[in-house]
Amino acid sequence: MTSTDITNEETLIEQAKTGDLNAFDCIYRRYLPLVYRRVHFVIPESDVEDVTQEIFIAMIKSLWSFRGEARFSTWLRILTNRKVAEYYRKRDSDHIALDDVKPCQHAMPMTPHTLEDRIALRHALNQISERHRDIILLRFAEGLQFSQIAEVLGISLEATKSLFRRAIQALREHLE
Repeated sequence: MTSTDITNEETLIEQAKTGDLNAFDCIYRRYLPLVYRRVHFVIPESDVEDVTQEIFIAMIKSLWSFRGEARFSTWLRILTNRKVAEYYRKRDSDHIALDDVKPCQHAMPMTPHTLEDRIALRHALNQISERHRDIILLRFAEGLQFSQIAEVLGISLEATKSLFRRAIQALREHLE
């Protein structure tokens, strides 16, 4: 993101805070694909749209609390993670019905091919630590490069790669 993009985003956020629906619409259109892909990776297909909608409703309600101390994308990612956690608290997380998982609409390098693989991956992602899950989702659901992930997480490139390797290992252990 360039400094012009950041300034533009800051302006949009301030306008949205005052109730400007056009500014909110711009923010929504900018972040919908990222939020949707992240949610799609961890929530059963039948609930992805509802959870995504709940995230943007929560964003509207809590936008006033965004103080700009972190990037907006980081703030929205935290809000997304909280809504996903809330979804699983409301639902019995140990029960994943086969009907809940539909074929993935998005081509991603980590997309499993069979229904059983998708169920196992979603379950394994929910079993690993939030930090490990977050770096995997940043890489695969959001498509960020390691240098971008390092910037988002505020750690060095080498630390990012090391964390990613540990996250993949933790995911493998839960898949086995």
